[in-house]
Amino acid sequence: MSANAAPIPLERFAEAIAELPLENLRAKAAELRNSITHLMSSNQQLQEYANDGDRDCADAIRENEEVIERMEMRINLLRTEVEQRGFRWGADEPATVNGKPGEATDHDGMDIEGPPTLDTDVSTQSARTTGGTLGDEELTRRLREQMDDHMHDDGDGVHL
Repeated sequence: MSANAAPIPLERFAEAIAELPLENLRAKAAELRNSITHLMSSNQQLQEYANDGDRDCADAIRENEEVIERMEMRINLLRTEVEQRGFRWGADEPATVNGKPGEATDHDGMDIEGPPTLDTDVSTQSARTTGGTLGDEELTRRLREQMDDHMHDDGDGVHL
């Protein structure tokens, strides 16, 4: 961003992320966390010179802190968007991939789980029913849609 460009207002950022797919929200949060890490590292390097009276370094540290604050607000907006969609977001929760604990998280420790999905592999069905909240009607509707999709795949019905 150039020195003259103003950051996008938080309200516009919230509007922009409302239509993004879940994986894009995760990617944006990881990107912001990575930027924050680099800014914090820069601040640590600049601090010695700022302590010795270098005003430019002190100003750069203050500017970086403002940018970090804005980035953290954006991460909070991303979190709110994910949670409003009925998914879970939290670095304090165990990492899961297809319901198996401890396999992976992205760079900021974020684990997002959603509503259960219908899977024809019996071994993964019970593992994929964690996280998210759906009402009875929404769950029934989604299951029927998925069952209809599976029923029409080959026309032979359900194979056990």
